Amino acid sequence: MMKFVVMMIFMVPLSFAKKSFWINQCVYMFMVFMFSGMMSMGWEYVNISYFWGVDLLSYIMILLSLWICSLMIMASMGIYSSSYFSNLFLFTLLILLISLFCTFASMNLLVFYLFFEFSLIPTLVLIIGWGYQPERIQAGVYLLFYTLVASLPMMVSIFYYYYNIGSLDFFFFYNDVGFFMFYVCMTMVFLVKMPMYFVHLWLPKAHVEAPVSGSMILAGVMLKLGGYGMMRMMQIMIPVAVKVNIVFVVVGLVGGFYVSLICLRQSDVKALIAYSSVAHMGLALGGIMTLNYWGLSGALAMMVAHGLCSSGLFCLANISYERLGSRSLYLNKGLINLMPSMSLWWFLLSSSNMAAPPSLNLLGEIMLINSLVSWSVLCMIFLSLISFFSAAYSLFLYAYSQHGKIFSGLYSFSMGTVREYLLLFMHWFPLNVLILKGDFLTLWS
Repeated sequence: MMKFVVMMIFMVPLSFAKKSFWINQCVYMFMVFMFSGMMSMGWEYVNISYFWGVDLLSYIMILLSLWICSLMIMASMGIYSSSYFSNLFLFTLLILLISLFCTFASMNLLVFYLFFEFSLIPTLVLIIGWGYQPERIQAGVYLLFYTLVASLPMMVSIFYYYYNIGSLDFFFFYNDVGFFMFYVCMTMVFLVKMPMYFVHLWLPKAHVEAPVSGSMILAGVMLKLGGYGMMRMMQIMIPVAVKVNIVFVVVGLVGGFYVSLICLRQSDVKALIAYSSVAHMGLALGGIMTLNYWGLSGALAMMVAHGLCSSGLFCLANISYERLGSRSLYLNKGLINLMPSMSLWWFLLSSSNMAAPPSLNLLGEIMLINSLVSWSVLCMIFLSLISFFSAAYSLFLYAYSQHGKIFSGLYSFSMGTVREYLLLFMHWFPLNVLILKGDFLTLWS
């Protein structure tokens, strides 16, 4: 694992080299292919070097991070063509990738916590440095304070755990801590990061103000940090979790339903996609909190699927924004008349967002429905509502943006570039092909 960290550190001069924008993207892709050869098929850590190693959960999350980061460069043509500090952008992206890699590959709780919090800084720089609107400062403050308020109690609980157990290695974790305050302090930071309903207000603001690369990394990887942390931490808090988790399952499902209704009232394309993330991650939260095998596997499938699908939708929103100069659904109308090829991608990614076959979202939802209904039959009520309304707002997004009367004069008649179609294909293809090998998500327990 250390060889990848060293490789990324040695990429720092490449970030500042002249005319190296696309070379960086090629190197990221090369890293994806290198890392894909290190497959881990179980809960045991392999490829251990220093305090880094991968098991199946880490492997999938790191591969997703590398893939999304390479696509972020491909999506950021606007930064490259305008020469708006493009080298600094590449450097920020590299630092973000290093922090995510070290977070997911860490086998020690304190190292995990340090890089988990450090990943906030480059994300903040992306939003404030390359965001579109003047409100990006406020969005950055929201992101910073939501995370900081929740993260400091976790640091104290880590010290407490070390004082009592004597080790912070994941290998030595066992369910020994059995009081409520420790549970709250340890999990709150992950609930904010997912984000759970009630602590989700930073997410729509951050998405709306962020550049396309910021939205992609937030939706594609940063939200997954919360789910990943939950999966790691739940095993030390089982005595409390079996009594308390019902609260979070209820909040996740009811909140997912409320947010689905909020999606139907959005006029901003990016805000609609951002709120849909809260609904999907509410389902994943419910699956993790049931503490059963189906729930964990389903949450993992949902996180991978959502990372690819939501990131692709943000790319589509940015493609329209670059041509029209607005994200309003009232102005983004009738695009099927001007860009029919792009409408196909709107349809494919919108249908994946509503868990239509053969997308990985469908596999995730089936597994989560199994998990939650076996936990309590009453979950079926809100699961059915969330499934129905996710179809409703996905169709609303597609129909409202593609059909209707064109606002002539506001749109440049560009049919899209090869780069844009390749970018969308590289989101959609793994999303719909991974379901053929869905059993890899169930090999860990």
